[in-house]
Amino acid sequence: MARSHPIVVAYDISKNKIRARVRKILREWNLDNQKSVYECRLTLEQAEELFLQLSAEIDTDTDNLIMAWVEMRRKVLTKGMGNNTSVNKKMFYYG
Repeated sequence: MARSHPIVVAYDISKNKIRARVRKILREWNLDNQKSVYECRLTLEQAEELFLQLSAEIDTDTDNLIMAWVEMRRKVLTKGMGNNTSVNKKMFYYG
């Protein structure tokens, strides 16, 4: 089984209709979020599939989408409720 790695997904989408479709996709993946930033643990294959799904929805002339791997050798800095995030957990339940 492929190992999952921490990843952060963030977007800046100008149109409400597109933003709603992107949020729907991310909810279908059961991802933790805070406004337009989502954090999770995905395999490379899962991350590629999610990126393709989200890319199909955004308007590249007005919107931004970023998916960034969090390097586990470095400490993840958090403050407040951030210590309870899925990036800091050993397991992320996908399904």
